[in-house]
Amino acid sequence: MDSKWAELYSAAKAVQNDREISDRVWAGGVAAAIESESGKIYVGVCVDTCSSLGICAERNAIFNMLTNGEHKIKRVLAIMPDGKTGAPCGACRELMTQLTPGNYQDIQIMLDYDTGRIVTLGELTPEWWI
Repeated sequence: MDSKWAELYSAAKAVQNDREISDRVWAGGVAAAIESESGKIYVGVCVDTCSSLGICAERNAIFNMLTNGEHKIKRVLAIMPDGKTGAPCGACRELMTQLTPGNYQDIQIMLDYDTGRIVTLGELTPEWWI
């Protein structure tokens, strides 16, 4: 595991701050860091609501990347509420796949930071529906 993963972990950990925003909105339980093709790191946190208006940390980080003019993802790391890293949900996988349909298979995902277990989005999403 190279040092870029440690940078991603630190960046996500720095923004993870589980908190209640209102009695209907919570944020920061999950935090994510995305490395773009240029090597820049973008972060995001989940925003959970009492309706379906929330957003996952990974998609929030992707939207941060898009806002800053980039769209190609190299690596993804998400820290769950228990402090462990884990896989992106189906909606996040779908967005990543639609962003880069020609090479989504190569996006690296940190499944388990403690053991250094890394998989590709292609392994998690082997048969894209389109």
